[in-house]
Amino acid sequence: MTAPTPRRALLAVALAAAAAATVPVGRAQAAAAAPQPEGPAGPAGAPGAGAGGAPAAAAAGRNVDNRFWFSRGHWRAGTHRGTTALPAPRAGLAFDVPAGRTEYADPHTGRTASWDHAVWTSPVHRTAVPATEVVASWNAHTPAGTWIRIELRATYGDGGTSPWYVMGRWASRDEDIRRTSVDGQTDGRSTVWTDTLAVDAPARAAGLRITAWQLRLTLYRKPGSGRGPSVVLAGAMASDVPDRFTVPASAPSGEAVELAVPRYSQEVHTGRYPEYDNGGEAWCSPTSSQMVVEFWGKRPAPADLAWVDPSYSDPQVCHAARSTYDHAYKGCGNWPFNAAYAASYGGIAAVVTRLSSLGDLETLLRAGIPVITSQSFRADELTGAGYGTAGHLMTIVGLTASGDVVANDPHSPDNPSVRRVYRRREWENAWLRTQRYNAAGKAVSAPGGVCYLFAPTGPTAAQVAALREVGVL
Repeated sequence: MTAPTPRRALLAVALAAAAAATVPVGRAQAAAAAPQPEGPAGPAGAPGAGAGGAPAAAAAGRNVDNRFWFSRGHWRAGTHRGTTALPAPRAGLAFDVPAGRTEYADPHTGRTASWDHAVWTSPVHRTAVPATEVVASWNAHTPAGTWIRIELRATYGDGGTSPWYVMGRWASRDEDIRRTSVDGQTDGRSTVWTDTLAVDAPARAAGLRITAWQLRLTLYRKPGSGRGPSVVLAGAMASDVPDRFTVPASAPSGEAVELAVPRYSQEVHTGRYPEYDNGGEAWCSPTSSQMVVEFWGKRPAPADLAWVDPSYSDPQVCHAARSTYDHAYKGCGNWPFNAAYAASYGGIAAVVTRLSSLGDLETLLRAGIPVITSQSFRADELTGAGYGTAGHLMTIVGLTASGDVVANDPHSPDNPSVRRVYRRREWENAWLRTQRYNAAGKAVSAPGGVCYLFAPTGPTAAQVAALREVGVL
């Protein structure tokens, strides 16, 4: 059992006690923990590059709405205080001149330092899907001496608004500040649970919904520095996932597909660097992220790995764990932090979203895009896994001709055994359902199709078409 799981599980306990409430899926099921036993007691084709996601969501009848800003026109549309929109070929948001100076007391180091800051505020995005949850994503470059803060403000269906919630204080490094989510944020109507803003009592028939949202990005640099951070993609996924213990079975296409994604085991790192979420046993999320980063041809530079014990195998997995670690959550499973880590390598755009079906996943695989998925299940619900979990990440790399799921499952004893084939119907239900029964027979939350999508910033036409088809563009 790792530390992050009990923290997230508090959400399910709180909501179970709320009248007419159902458990929102994203908050309690962060893709953070290692599998836990169930006990008896960017560019034109970057993800989100469409005009807002709403038309695609509405046309497909989806319960997910994606909206990401990435182009110079997108950045220019927002409100600038000291920021500027960079031109193509890699459009982005950059620090231009200081809008002010901030004293930041880092709660995880005890250090207080001064920072010049600049601020960009997005236009208001009205969702095609009145939502119970919103998860932000961002792709940024934060050289030494810089960092960013991501905030989100929700508009409710009755016209009220939330405060500006901090969705992350982020830097790719950890020398200047400690990367962190922020606990204890609520207005009595919605709450931030690590990486997910969720309404507090989302009764499906008539509960509160989020109908619009807005982002605010604050860029920080050391006073007097001429070098600041830049953001190349930012936005969010809003969703209203229906309560369901099972999902309809999908029909296989009959055509096999499998991508050559590197295979890494989290288990070989057990005991290594326990300061990062108890070591490798809990590293399913960064291990999966590293597999896909390398699939797209990226790796950390030798200098980035110099801190890792040279006797350790696959030091890049240790680097991924350190680079995704959330010092408030005390885990490596913060969803947007994993996407931001992947995108810190040039050439990768990365977002957190939900897919609606196994057919959506197959569409991406056939376009050459692997998918990192979050799922939860008892040991008897997924044949061949050999474990049960309240939340676990694996990389889906293919489908067999009979439609079974080919996964790079990091919860494996060594790298060669990472490749697994799971029965289609079992795996599909474990991934897409939003409610499940644990080993004690208690109804608890489930992932509801959550996934990370990492795609090239220069995608092929087929990849653009696939991302559009699944509602991400």
